[in-house]
Amino acid sequence: MFTNVLAAIDRVTVLDATVLTAARIAEQNNGKLYIIHVLESTSADNRNLIKHFKTGEEMVTGAAYQEAVTEEIKKVYANILKSYGNYEIRVTPGFPWEEILRWARQITTDLIVLGPHSTRAEEKGVVRVVGKIGSTVEGVIMRENCPVMIVNPSVQKQGLAFKRILVGIDFSRSCECALCLAVKLGQEYGSKLFPFHMIPVPPIPKYSKADYEADRDAGKQRLQEFCHEFLERTDHEYSVRGGALPHLEILKYADKKDVDFIAMGSHTKEKAGKWYAGSVVERVSFRSKCAVAVVTDPEVLLPWEDSLTAKIHTEKDTDRLIRVFSKNRSRNMTEK
Repeated sequence: MFTNVLAAIDRVTVLDATVLTAARIAEQNNGKLYIIHVLESTSADNRNLIKHFKTGEEMVTGAAYQEAVTEEIKKVYANILKSYGNYEIRVTPGFPWEEILRWARQITTDLIVLGPHSTRAEEKGVVRVVGKIGSTVEGVIMRENCPVMIVNPSVQKQGLAFKRILVGIDFSRSCECALCLAVKLGQEYGSKLFPFHMIPVPPIPKYSKADYEADRDAGKQRLQEFCHEFLERTDHEYSVRGGALPHLEILKYADKKDVDFIAMGSHTKEKAGKWYAGSVVERVSFRSKCAVAVVTDPEVLLPWEDSLTAKIHTEKDTDRLIRVFSKNRSRNMTEK
């Protein structure tokens, strides 16, 4: 299923959870592991102007320096790479999300694995920046429609069994895409799926228990109507819970059901002239103990005016069913 797995790292001298997890996924799918490290440009005018990965001094990169960084990565990940063998490393200057997308589309990636942190986190000596996923993750999610997996600590092999999959549902098109991914994983791994929806509970005394039960029953009915066409012949369990913060309810339910994978829609949206991947995605991603995969509805992807196609259209990806998820294509998911 995941035959081309791309892991992006922003640190060279230490083991990164993204590579450890991506290597395990590639191995269990008999696929190829791609590792990319982008030498982040310090100037929009000269993309070869970067900071040295050890000294932090500004310099102009070239082939010799990029080869030296590649060798450093090989040394750091020697045990993993030698034991698996089927891998490729790319070190390139530029802006991280652009270069990740550029290579992902060249190799027709089935899965991109990223960490939620950014270089700001390393500067502060922490794993994550509180309240925000990194700008690289945002940039990739908002412009790529293949699944993007976000991992905090590296996920062990037993955690990649994908046997218990939670799908956050708010009835959006992006959630429909995430549900299709979960179903495909379920078919591949014999998983149990947990479609989950949170109903907002108003913090007012007039909202009675009877009101809550009525809203819960209505929510469950809508959840079943939204999901049932996808979930035929799958083991699944619906759940509707009341709460105020969706990310907290998702994480609590994930712990309760001991899920090993969370699938979500990206909810890409614009606010005050800036595009966001969605606050629930952000908060679940940097707090989750298990892997989180985000799928973006191809119809809401941001255009990228670069050497690549300005915008992905589903009709141009008819032979890549794992990358494009939509209701009218759900019956064809097993054909790849």
